Amino acid sequence: MNPQTLRFSTSDTAIPFEKRLRLFPSSRFHVFPVFLCSDVAKSPHFIRSKHGVAAIRNCKDLVSSVSRRIDPISQREVGAPRVGKTVDIATLGNLCVDIVLSVPSLPPTSADEKRAYMEQLSASRPDKKYWEAGGNCNLAIAAARVGLRCLTLGLVGDEIYGRFLVEVLGEEGIGMVKMNEDAETSASNGISYETLRCWVLVDPLQRHGFCSIHDFSKEPAFGWLTMLSGQVKKAIGQSKILFCNGYAYDELSPDLILAALEYARHVETAVFFDPGPRGKKLFCGSPQQQRALKMYLKMSDVLLLTADEAESLTGATNPIRAGQELIRESSHTRWVIIKMGSRGSLLVTKSSVSYAPAFKVDVVDTVGCGDSFTAAVAFGFLQNIPPMNTLVLANAVGGATAMGCGAGRNVASLEKVIELLKASDLNLENFLGEKLVEDDLETDLVILSKSIPNGVGDKIKCVSVEKVVCDLMPRLQIKQKGAMAPL
Repeated sequence: MNPQTLRFSTSDTAIPFEKRLRLFPSSRFHVFPVFLCSDVAKSPHFIRSKHGVAAIRNCKDLVSSVSRRIDPISQREVGAPRVGKTVDIATLGNLCVDIVLSVPSLPPTSADEKRAYMEQLSASRPDKKYWEAGGNCNLAIAAARVGLRCLTLGLVGDEIYGRFLVEVLGEEGIGMVKMNEDAETSASNGISYETLRCWVLVDPLQRHGFCSIHDFSKEPAFGWLTMLSGQVKKAIGQSKILFCNGYAYDELSPDLILAALEYARHVETAVFFDPGPRGKKLFCGSPQQQRALKMYLKMSDVLLLTADEAESLTGATNPIRAGQELIRESSHTRWVIIKMGSRGSLLVTKSSVSYAPAFKVDVVDTVGCGDSFTAAVAFGFLQNIPPMNTLVLANAVGGATAMGCGAGRNVASLEKVIELLKASDLNLENFLGEKLVEDDLETDLVILSKSIPNGVGDKIKCVSVEKVVCDLMPRLQIKQKGAMAPL
């Protein structure tokens, strides 16, 4: 391939590199390592992004292409504790194209009626203006925008939807590794597959309904995939975090998902797990699903759940107690994070509990807020940022996403996040504070506050939001000014 050509996908579309540089000033570029999903082991591919340009021949090149860098804040070598790990976060599965449509009413609840409704929706291809990158693309895009280097591991078809996802991710500086890339399984066995699509339906009251043709299948969409390819193992080995959520079970077999966890633990890659709405179903699912869920809850470094999800898995109505129960049952979990929407969020460790109220925002759309929140948690985890500071950043990134319409490329921008942090307008109307504390609570509670109130009690300690924002701002402003990302 001509090295002067910038290639977006597996299609024949190629755009001269010089032309792209004229469109995007050089001051916006720096080297950024990526994989592209086609033939990464055979030929280099170039990818243009807001974060950089790189040519990667294979997984080994990913390691050698990254120069030694120093964190401008801590003045330590970036990634020093994990030799050879040049990717910050890799997502497992759950790559799809969202079709976002306004509808007069949400889909019917009856299975038969819903299937008929779904068949009617999918009868013709919707206009491309309604397409958006969905699933784990939301997390990857939000993570890239706060300076993390990201990979997505999954399957997309060699058709218009698949090429759309590759292009969108490429524009954000995010690489992709196909999970069957070096196995040639589909070609040799005559297996064909299409990019997953999900219809995101919004009614006049801004309520959401989600429909996919795979909702009606009892088997994973890509259940024929039985082993991790060499490329996927290399990608996991070179990543500092592997993220998996409950939606991965819709497309991958429990055994394959469990194999990814076991390999991540083998190569000392941290694991983030968010069971999501699928958690309750998996808890009562097949023996294989139950086993995989149990192992992820036990072996993950970071668990992320809503308060309802935490209660359904532990039976504890107090979110602090639910978080502590999950840590007690785990052999590896360092953080349990409870997401509570407009009431804020909790971060539970073995020795502490932190609570940060949400920021006041004008909510337009909540799709993608949880994914954006997780991206900021990954940033804090990798940078050894204190738990409270991590929660505040995550609340800001999630809140900034809620102010936009839809997810994908519409998730929070760094500028909007900084704006929210500077305003520091906490939503104290839904403040939980002392409501979380019980007489026999095992640890103190640290809460975020606009000021240090009097008489909050022996078990509650306060941290000023101004101090937390002051600590966070230098890292974010370095990224905003276009300097090399902290990670």
